[in-house]
Amino acid sequence: MNKLQMTFQEFLTTQSVQIPALSFSFNLLLAALLGYLLGIVYIRYGRALSNRRSFSANFIVLAMTTTLIISVVKSSLALSLGLVGALSIIRFRAAIKEPEELAYVFLTIALGLGLGADQAVITVIAFLIIVAIVIFRGRRTGKEDYQNLILTISAHNPGKIGLEEIVEKLKMHCKAVNLKRLNETGDLIEAAFLVEFENYEQFERSRNELIRMNDSVHINFLDNKGVI
Repeated sequence: MNKLQMTFQEFLTTQSVQIPALSFSFNLLLAALLGYLLGIVYIRYGRALSNRRSFSANFIVLAMTTTLIISVVKSSLALSLGLVGALSIIRFRAAIKEPEELAYVFLTIALGLGLGADQAVITVIAFLIIVAIVIFRGRRTGKEDYQNLILTISAHNPGKIGLEEIVEKLKMHCKAVNLKRLNETGDLIEAAFLVEFENYEQFERSRNELIRMNDSVHINFLDNKGVI
């Protein structure tokens, strides 16, 4: 038993393996490149209602940081155990509002994990296959890309303004209306739509009609790929 304890103690106190600087630099740069390409794919083919351009700007840093962490901790069991303890204290409170955002965050972390573990070939192959599937799916349903404006409407006293009335007003001036999110409480209604306008006049008429419905109406228009 004492011998087993001594062996385990020696295993824990083993010096960390020196990380090759050249391969580490290559993996880090490759993580940055893949994170950048993933951001482009997310902006072009993602369907989240948030500002995709702003959200995708984090992919490069996240992929490189994950690569750094895995490259360091894989060389030492003590560092690995320390990472587990650190993560038990740290609480990440990122504002993830939609499942698609979480999927892309996991994919970015997976890129960092693969490259940090020196599995560059497998990581690149998996990345290309996943991106090809995302692009293929996006092109098959590409007709929704024409709905390039995100309209968020919020109003108090929902008893005086209903979802049906909002939709009818939008249909009068919009080429396409697609309800994406609806939150309704006792004194507040909030709805998010993907809408399409043929020209600026339709946009202005639609905005004026919505404002006339209720004095408490708040309107927010966003481009699907960023702020207008």
